[in-house]
Amino acid sequence: MFKVNAKTFNPEILYVFDVTTSGSSIGSKHHHDFLEMSVIVEGEAFYTIENQLNHLEEKTILLFNPGVDHHEHSISGMESTQLHIGFRNVTLDCFPKNFFPIESPIIHLSEHNEDFFTICRKIMTERSANQPGHELMLKSLVTELIVLLLRDKYALTHQNTAVALSKEEQDKQQLVNDIIHYLEAHYPEDITLNSLAQNYFISPTNLSRVFKEETGDSPINHLIKIRLEQAKVLMETEKEITIKEISHLVGYEDALYFSKLFKKYYGQAPSAFLKKSS
Repeated sequence: MFKVNAKTFNPEILYVFDVTTSGSSIGSKHHHDFLEMSVIVEGEAFYTIENQLNHLEEKTILLFNPGVDHHEHSISGMESTQLHIGFRNVTLDCFPKNFFPIESPIIHLSEHNEDFFTICRKIMTERSANQPGHELMLKSLVTELIVLLLRDKYALTHQNTAVALSKEEQDKQQLVNDIIHYLEAHYPEDITLNSLAQNYFISPTNLSRVFKEETGDSPINHLIKIRLEQAKVLMETEKEITIKEISHLVGYEDALYFSKLFKKYYGQAPSAFLKKSS
């Protein structure tokens, strides 16, 4: 199994949806700047991947690294039920972020196959039920799918060393992983760029540079996102709670400032989100 840092393994789920198609259809050629998993749960479909046509049947997993061109089409008489998952913020030790070392995007599991597709059906059921907290449940189930891929003997390959990180790059990756873990564990506290730099014996300028190189974001923006995500969780799970209480619990003494940040990131005031969740 490929190594992952359990402290910082926290995939961001961008979308999860399932679709059933019947008859002739054709999609447009495209690629993503994130990871995508497409699972043929039932039926069959044609996928063109990097200009190569493939006829795929049920219980086939497609894992697309960022930048891999692909599109789907079907002909008359074809039917399929597919599950599509977009995600990012996944790092395997010694490899770039959001990259899986695979020889081909087309994967057939040699182990845990039944477990994998049982979870796929659980995801489809969870989406249909749309119960409170379903986003957390979906994230948990998608994380299970990723772990089963990592556990399989033949799904991933250790031979793709051309993109493996150098020792210096691995050290930077480890530093950023440690910082992210610290932010996730201490987000309610008073954290500044200077205090982070002191904790890790690095200058604020270098810390910001390395963090942005690895994540595309600044440490403080990442902290804000963690706090706001936690605020959403509180709104979805704690029914008898006020905006002021939520603000304090996630590290903001000023509830008005918290509300402005929340609206900026999520497009609605926390009061509206809390009312909707209730």
